[in-house]
Amino acid sequence: MKILVANPNTSVGVTDRLVTSGKLVASPGTELIPMTAPRGVPYIATRAEAAIGGAVFLEMLAERRGTMDAAICAAFGDPALGGARELFDFPVVGMAEAAMLVACTLGRSFAIVSFSKSLEPWFAEIVAWHGLTGRCAAIRMLDSAFTSITEVAEEKEQLLIDLANKTVTDNGADVVILAGAPLAGLANKIREKVPVPLVDGIQAAVTMAEGLVRMNPRKATAGTFKRPAAKDSKGLAGPLADLIGHRDA
Repeated sequence: MKILVANPNTSVGVTDRLVTSGKLVASPGTELIPMTAPRGVPYIATRAEAAIGGAVFLEMLAERRGTMDAAICAAFGDPALGGARELFDFPVVGMAEAAMLVACTLGRSFAIVSFSKSLEPWFAEIVAWHGLTGRCAAIRMLDSAFTSITEVAEEKEQLLIDLANKTVTDNGADVVILAGAPLAGLANKIREKVPVPLVDGIQAAVTMAEGLVRMNPRKATAGTFKRPAAKDSKGLAGPLADLIGHRDA
């Protein structure tokens, strides 16, 4: 089984972290294929950056279509996840959605903890988009500068532990999601320092993607995620333009 780990951020070091963490739960025979956005921002933190990253993410999937069994949108806010599910005939899993759905199987309420205050509005909106606001006990972010996006997990480790514990004591969270691609792998490292289950988004997404490939669900021909009708386009990357124009057969 081949699963594309498509990082819509431009940080190759973050992609490496994602794949390393994902491999910890991948089944024997599952290959995680790394892909980093060729343009955009080092890490998506705002609505505008998510819109940019989402367009690039669709181009990435179109370019690699036919070479994998499933794809993961490897940014916690799931940019363009809905659009990807409209266009493509293979399972596409969002890291945020997978983390939250897994968290819901481990407890009644979950908290989201991450490293940058700028992420908070976007994360709140993605929780709502997935219909899980009622299960979210809190969204808590650190509010201090960091040195390196690829090393932020190590730099802020103790602060993130303290913040996770605070959501348990103050907000009653049954589960804590360590949110954001740069925090991939941290949950395994600090799991004994927080008294509730911790969820790593990429590990949840890999597990879910494997299950969907095995289930082999049909592509929708009705409902809100059926493939849109063919449409001409201008200036789009060739594979994506062909897909939108139904010239991909």
